[in-house]
Amino acid sequence: MTGNLLGEFLRARRAALGPRDVGLVSHGVRRVTGLRREEVADLAGVNADYYARLEQGRERRPSPQVLDALGRALRLAPDTHAHLHRLAGAPPAGRSSTDRISAALRQLLDGFTGAPAFVINPALDVLAANPRAEALHSPFAAADNLARMVFLDPEGRQFYTDWTSTARATAAHLRQTCGITPDDPRLRSLIDTLTAHSVDFARLWTTHDVLNKTQDTKHLHHPTVGPLTVTYQSFDVRAAPGQQLIVYQPAPDTPTAEALVRLAQGTGSARIA
Repeated sequence: MTGNLLGEFLRARRAALGPRDVGLVSHGVRRVTGLRREEVADLAGVNADYYARLEQGRERRPSPQVLDALGRALRLAPDTHAHLHRLAGAPPAGRSSTDRISAALRQLLDGFTGAPAFVINPALDVLAANPRAEALHSPFAAADNLARMVFLDPEGRQFYTDWTSTARATAAHLRQTCGITPDDPRLRSLIDTLTAHSVDFARLWTTHDVLNKTQDTKHLHHPTVGPLTVTYQSFDVRAAPGQQLIVYQPAPDTPTAEALVRLAQGTGSARIA
C-alpha cells in the first residue's frame, strides 16, 4: 500500500475524465481510457515528460503549485484535492488514534438518549456505541467495523437502502485515510481483507475516489421497524486525533423517530465495550 500511490491516483483520476469533461475536442480513435497524459499536462501547464515521471513514480515531490494545477486540470473536489497533496508529501504527524475512548466521551455518548451515536477510528472500527446505536445495528452479525458491515456482512445490502452509494462512500473514506496514515497496520489489514473477499470493494478501490465523513442523509431498513431516514453528523474528537463521534439524528415527530424509540425499548443486545 506504500508503493507509487501518487502515480496510481493520477492514472485513476485521468482515466475517469473524458475530453468533453474538460472542454477538449476528441479526434479519431482513442487508445486510452479517459484523458491522455499529454492532455493532463497541457491543462495543468506542466511539461508532459515531467507529468509522465509523476505517474511512473520517478518524480515524487511536486511543488504545491504543481499539485494545485493538477487538481484543477483533473477537476478534483476539495476532499480529493487535499488527498492529492497528502500523497505527494509526508503524512501529517500525530494522526494515530487510540482504540480506547475516554470516560468523558463515554458519558457524552450515553447522553444522546434520543439518537444513535457511536465512535469510530480511522479504519472505521466501532470503538463504542450508545444503546440506540446498538439497537439500530442489531441485524448485523457484529457491529464492529462499518466497512466490514457494508461489504462482507450479507445484511449490509438490506440495511443500507442505497447500498451502492454507501459502498462508494465507504471505500472513498478509507482511501482518504490511506493518504493520511498509509503505514497503519490495522488499516493495511482491513484493506487486504476487503480486497480479498469483496469484488465490489476491490473494484471501488481502484477508482481512487476520496471522501471525508462530514454530514449526509442515510436511508436505512431495519428488519424489525422497517425504513428509517436519518441525518448523520460527524465530529472529530480533539482529545484523541483520528477518532470521530457519529450521531444519527431523526427529524422530530416523524415515523423514523417513533421507530427508533420502539427499537430501543425492544432491544436486548449487549453493549459494545
